[in-house]
Amino acid sequence: MKRKILNVLSVLFGLLLMNGGLSKFFNYMPAPENLPEAVVKDNAALAEISWLIPLIASAELLGGMLILFPKTRALGVLVVFPVMVGVLLTHIFVAPDGLPIALVIWVILLWIIVDNKQRYQALIGYTKS
Repeated sequence: MKRKILNVLSVLFGLLLMNGGLSKFFNYMPAPENLPEAVVKDNAALAEISWLIPLIASAELLGGMLILFPKTRALGVLVVFPVMVGVLLTHIFVAPDGLPIALVIWVILLWIIVDNKQRYQALIGYTKS
């Protein structure tokens, strides 16, 4: 049962990331009207670096696609982890209204990480003797 729940949450998480990435490329989700001024300034600063938003969007798209499938899920998490750190820090320091949703997403992300810990241990050369 836990495996099925994790698979459903992972697919939803992957689709959420893909939607965010596609929206950055095609701008089909307008920004809310009531964004805090600090968020608007941060977004403007990101936009000043012409390659940064497409890089973030590409990471979201690729990571989201990889997270959809159990076989590539661990790699997908590695791709989106830096983006998710930025999301969490933004909601902690700049826009705390979105923190509850960011924390739910982080719980899913951490569950995927824990579920794939053997794969990550192999990456860092950790083996039980």
